[in-house]
Amino acid sequence: MPQITLYLDADTEAMVNAQAKASGQSKSRWVAELIRRHAHDQWPDSCRALAGKFPDFPLREDAPAQDPANDVQRIGF
Repeated sequence: MPQITLYLDADTEAMVNAQAKASGQSKSRWVAELIRRHAHDQWPDSCRALAGKFPDFPLREDAPAQDPANDVQRIGF
């Protein structure tokens, strides 16, 4: 099975230790479950099912044109 190394500060490591212990899992299994639950490349079905459920929700293309002078200042790169 492939392995990875995580570098954590002491507070984060303490959180991982406490949560893994509370769930009755090893740290590796707890982290793997967390990754499976949160690392997706698509919206969850429960979220996608909401599409079109709010007929009065303003879409960007329906929004009135805004004066660019009222926009927030952007950070240059």
